[in-house]
Amino acid sequence: MAEEEQRVFNGRYELHRRIARGGMADVFLARDALLDRPVAVKVLFPEFATDPTFVQRFRREAQAAANLSHPNIVSVYDWGEEGGTYFIVMEYIEGRSLAQIIKDEGRLHPDRAADITADAAAALGFAHRNGVVHRDVKPGNVIISPSGQVNVADFGIARAVSNQENLTQAGTVMGTATYFSPEQARGESVDPRSDVYSLGVVLYEMLTGGPPFTGDSPVAVAYKHVQETPQPPRSRNRDIPPELEAVVLKAMAKDTADRYASAEELRSDLRRFREGTQVTAAVLAPPLVSAPTRAVGIGAATVGATRAIPVVDETRTILREEDRFYEEPPRRKNTAFIVVLLTLLAVLAALLFLLASNLGVSDPTVVAVPPLEGLPEAEARTALEEANLAVGAVTTEEDPDAEPGVVLRSDPPSGEMVEEDSTVDLVLSAPLESVVVPPIEGLSELEARGRLETALLVPQFQRQESDDVDEGDVISSDPAEGAEVPARSTVVVQISSGPPLVTVPNVVGSQQDAALNTLLNAGFRPQVRTETADQAAGTVIRTDPPPGTDAPEGSNVDVIVSTGPPPTTVPPTTTTPPTTRPPPTTTTQPATTTINGNNN
Repeated sequence: MAEEEQRVFNGRYELHRRIARGGMADVFLARDALLDRPVAVKVLFPEFATDPTFVQRFRREAQAAANLSHPNIVSVYDWGEEGGTYFIVMEYIEGRSLAQIIKDEGRLHPDRAADITADAAAALGFAHRNGVVHRDVKPGNVIISPSGQVNVADFGIARAVSNQENLTQAGTVMGTATYFSPEQARGESVDPRSDVYSLGVVLYEMLTGGPPFTGDSPVAVAYKHVQETPQPPRSRNRDIPPELEAVVLKAMAKDTADRYASAEELRSDLRRFREGTQVTAAVLAPPLVSAPTRAVGIGAATVGATRAIPVVDETRTILREEDRFYEEPPRRKNTAFIVVLLTLLAVLAALLFLLASNLGVSDPTVVAVPPLEGLPEAEARTALEEANLAVGAVTTEEDPDAEPGVVLRSDPPSGEMVEEDSTVDLVLSAPLESVVVPPIEGLSELEARGRLETALLVPQFQRQESDDVDEGDVISSDPAEGAEVPARSTVVVQISSGPPLVTVPNVVGSQQDAALNTLLNAGFRPQVRTETADQAAGTVIRTDPPPGTDAPEGSNVDVIVSTGPPPTTVPPTTTTPPTTRPPPTTTTQPATTTINGNNN
C-alpha cells in the first residue's frame, strides 16, 4: 500500500490512499498538485487496457462524461493512461456512498428515500438530455455529502465495458447485475428507460433494506430481472406508503412502455408524492391480510403482485401482526364469482354508455397543453388560462442554462391532449446559488482556471497588452475579485500578452545623435556599440533588432556606430647605407686659378 500512495499519475495527481474498490477499478483520494485541490482518481484494472475496443470506447465515453456539468453529477476533470492502465480524475465528494448508508442504517425513511431518488433522477435526466445513458445506476455510484447533497458518479464507464464482461467478471459484478434492467440482462441496446429501471431498483433497496432479486450468480440474478415479478415493497416494509410503492413498481416495469418514459417523469411523480398530491402510477389495492411476521429474506421466492403469504399447512396460514395473532380463513375457489362479476360490470358499462348517448351527454372537451418552455411564469399562466387550463403545483429547479423564473417543463408536457379545466404543473428555473469571485490577479492562466472552476465559475480568457504584468498572467477579471455572482456564471479574465509591440525605425546611415533621438521617441532604449567600418565615424551601420522588426515597447535596441575606416599602413622603404671613405689628404701647393681651363 505504501508504494500505491507514492504513485503520481501524469506527473500531477498524487495518490494518497485507496477509498473504494469495485469490480472494475480502485478509487483513490489524490491531490492535484497543479491546482492544489483534492480529487478522486479511479484507476481501472489493467486487464481492461488490453482490449483495443474497450480503449476506444473508454476514451469516447470519458469525454462525454467530462462534458456533463450538473449539481447532482460528480464532475469528471481529466482522464489518461498510466502504467499500463487507464484512469479517470473526478471531483472528490466528502461523504458516503448510498450503498454504505444502506449497510450502516438499513431501511431509509420513505421521505428520505424519495428525495434521494428525485435528486438522482434529476442527474440522470440531465445526462439523458445530453445523450449520455449511465448504464450502471446502483447505490455504490450515488454519493451523499454530509449536507445531504446527492451526487451520481461513473457516467460513461459502464458503456466502455460490454454486458458480457459485466456478467462474467468477478468482483462487484453481482452488484451490477443486481440493478440490471431486463433489456440489459437480455443483451439488448438500452436507452434512458434502462436507467429508470435501475434507479427503481435502488429505491426498492432503500425502502426495504435489500434488492428485489438475488441469486447464486450474476446470470441467475439477470434471469430474475427478465422473468420474475418483484415482491411488492410493502410486503417487506409496511411503513411504505402505497403511493411510493406504486412509483417503485412503475419504474421497475418489465416492459419499457409501461415504465416512466424518462427520468424526469419519475422525478415528477416523486415530487407529487412528497407534496401529497396524486401520483400517476397505479396504486395497488391494499392486501386483504397483513404481511408475514418474518421479514422476507433477500432472495426469497416471490409470489403474486399484491401480497405474499407463506403456506404453513394445507388448511390455514398463521399470520402475525406485531403482537396479535390470528388465523386466515381457508381460501375458497371464487373463479365463477369473478367471471359473473366481470360480466355484470361489462353490461353495466354498456347501459351507462347508451344512457349517456340518449341524454346527449358528449365526451369532455380536450385541448392541447400550449408551449410553455422558456416563458416567464406570468406568461405561462396566461397561456394556460387562454387554453382553458389551470395552473397546478409550481416548483423550482436550478438550471444554469435558463433565466431565473422561466418555465423549464410542464406536467403534462406541452402538446399533450388533456381535458379542459385540467391542472398543469410547472417547473420554473430557480436562481442559482451565489458564489464569490476568488482573487486571481497575478496568477497564471492555468492557475486562474483552476481557482475559478473550483468556485463553480466559468472562465472566459481574453488577451490584453500590459507594461506591468508579465506575459501569461492575469491582469484583471470581470466581475472583479470579491463580487457575488450566480454559480456557473461566466467570469471574463484579461490575460497579459506583454507590452505593446513597436516597429523598430530605420536609422541606418543616420548620425549617432539623430539615430538615438529617433529610437527614444519610438519608445526603445538604445544601446550604442562601435566598430570600424568604411562609413564615416559616427554613422549608424546597423541595429539589432533590425529596422522593421516588431519589438516590445521599452525593450533594448543595439545601435552599431562606425568609428571610421581603419588607418592606412605605409610599408617601410629599403635603402643602402652610404660607403664610408677616409677623409682626403691635404697637400699644400701654391694656389692656382683656373680661368678658361688654362693654368697660368
